[in-house]
Amino acid sequence: MLSKLGLIGTMLCWASLALAEPVKPHGIVSASDVASWGLGLLLVLSVIGLMAWALRKFSGLAVNNTGKMHIVSALPLGAREKVILLQVGKKQLLLAVTSARIETLQVLEGDDCLRKSAPEPMAEPAFAQKLMQAIAANQTKGRHDA
Repeated sequence: MLSKLGLIGTMLCWASLALAEPVKPHGIVSASDVASWGLGLLLVLSVIGLMAWALRKFSGLAVNNTGKMHIVSALPLGAREKVILLQVGKKQLLLAVTSARIETLQVLEGDDCLRKSAPEPMAEPAFAQKLMQAIAANQTKGRHDA
């Protein structure tokens, strides 16, 4: 009985060795290993890219362009600097835009708004003139407050 169990155990060991993959020596990398690693890397990167695209596409943060915010006018001051008049609802924001930051210069409401209608072509000189008036009014207001 014991010899039969030993014989069955030996046969199972030989069968498992016959079905197992050959053992490679350590330190040797074949071209098929590199190809399988590359394909795995491409698969993982493509899944990450697909997930990023899907998150951006279906995130629910879609821009709702209802016309409540638009650029009324822009005045370039240099190569990378400009002043932008932005209409947001009933307010107008005067913004200084550089390559490093965006800063609010003035918030205009009601009668202080520089332009109440849609931008007209060739209206830059009027914008520049009103901008200078608003800056001068702000400076005199600052002197009187101090």
